[in-house]
Amino acid sequence: MRARTFLLSALALGLLAGSAHAADVIGETQKQATNWTAITMFTAFVIGTLFITKWAAKRTRSAADFYTGGGGITGFQNGLAIAGDYMSAASFLGISASVYLNGYDGLIYSIGFLVGWPVLTFLMAERLRNLGRFTFADVAAYRFKQKPIRIFAASGTLVVVAFYLIAQMVGAGQLIKLLFGLEYWMAVIIVGTLMMVYVLFGGMTATTWVQIIKAGLLLAGASFMAFAVLAQFHFSPEALFAKAVEVHSKKDAIMGPGGFIKDPISAISFGMALMFGTAGLPHILMRFFTVPSAKEARKSVFWATTWIGYFYLLTFIIGFGAIVLVGTNPRFMEAPGKLLGGTNMAAVHLAAAVGGNVFLGFISAVAFATILAVVAGLTLSGASAVSHDIYSSVIRKGTATSHEELRVSRITTVALGIVAVVLGIVFEKQNIAFMVSLAFAVAASANFPVLFMSVLWKNCTTRGAAIGGFLGLFTAVLLTVLSQSVWVDVFHYPKAIFPYTSPALFSMIAGFVGIWLFSITDHSEQAKIDRAGYEAQETRSETGIGASEASAH
Repeated sequence: MRARTFLLSALALGLLAGSAHAADVIGETQKQATNWTAITMFTAFVIGTLFITKWAAKRTRSAADFYTGGGGITGFQNGLAIAGDYMSAASFLGISASVYLNGYDGLIYSIGFLVGWPVLTFLMAERLRNLGRFTFADVAAYRFKQKPIRIFAASGTLVVVAFYLIAQMVGAGQLIKLLFGLEYWMAVIIVGTLMMVYVLFGGMTATTWVQIIKAGLLLAGASFMAFAVLAQFHFSPEALFAKAVEVHSKKDAIMGPGGFIKDPISAISFGMALMFGTAGLPHILMRFFTVPSAKEARKSVFWATTWIGYFYLLTFIIGFGAIVLVGTNPRFMEAPGKLLGGTNMAAVHLAAAVGGNVFLGFISAVAFATILAVVAGLTLSGASAVSHDIYSSVIRKGTATSHEELRVSRITTVALGIVAVVLGIVFEKQNIAFMVSLAFAVAASANFPVLFMSVLWKNCTTRGAAIGGFLGLFTAVLLTVLSQSVWVDVFHYPKAIFPYTSPALFSMIAGFVGIWLFSITDHSEQAKIDRAGYEAQETRSETGIGASEASAH
């Protein structure tokens, strides 16, 4: 009854917001007239997913149901859900915008995001499923002293989640402000409210199905856009690229590297952040605990890689299509050379160019659904870090009941939702690109080294993992603050102290060296226990013996 009341309240809020403030848009250059097609499709998506949440709420009775959907999601379903989680607004709007601006160089995002998957496939997926229950800290702390590792893991998770959340919330606000004619703060509140409803009542089951539906819609929409673009050039990519070179202000420069990232160190560092950050993102790692076996975990990564790889190929065509069909059309320009709503709207304007108002409405709703699904996954991983890693494992030392853990998780979900809304409103005017890169850099510098070394290196100890992990975390955050994107663009100092685009090359080394150094110099009794536990951990991670029993408890 309580879930139904919240459901109806949220639905009413969404419908009300969809029709409000249509008249207020006149005279504001940042917004367009209200797109009723988009609002209708957006409302239909919200209603559908709220019904899924109501269905999932009946199935969410324990912490295992809330965090992992009871571990009963198939590899194919989970692969599509991972793709839905991973293909965020940064992927859909950001990569196509980068290609629109820089041409060939925009592929660095596609390649960087994609090549992280073999690391997960061959090194992590099976071991994660065999060793973990709810969070990646279960894996990292398997043979170590629980308190320091879980405090580190929760800290790393919350930093990644916070910056990722802010970026998604700001993206949602700007998208709806442009397309639906709503005030920015209203858009952010709607996203925050719906996110809390999905996670509070449906947990992982509802989040998974929202992500699956959204992935299907996004893949269908992007496929149609790419098909429609190529159809205008008789399905010849060469003809498309030739026309793009002809009309782009940079001419031949868009077909070669070096226009986006200027120096080799920045390129290597940026690539490392995107590649290894993938293997350290808590909301992606968490998805491997939703499948019943290690075999299904491997299937998950196979299907996720298939869908994501296909999608990133489409973003390349969409970006070049936007150069030709959007960049040359005054209808989509706020001023000469300045795209209406900013360059991040390149893919959305392309939808209008190839499919008219109806397809624009569809893509608008899909872009909103993209943000909503990713935000729900992020919130769930943040809530699990607080309730499972901090409350249950550190504060209650494993004595908390499933009901108590679930209650703390739901309180944390509300708190994270409120924080995300407030920060989303505060950061409205800021450049959000550095937040996404910071999230990946932190994941690559802190979470990934600890996960990698704890699972694959016998001599890794509690002290080494905790100190090295925090060293990578602090170095990544500090160097990003001192870089151009924050020190100059946000704080407005004349020159950046850290000269490179991404800190990952330096902060990852700090993390790995810290783990190695503080482990080999650790001769404590705890270190002996840590090293002695490696054999049992290796057996469990390779064979899965005991994994099913642990998951059942």
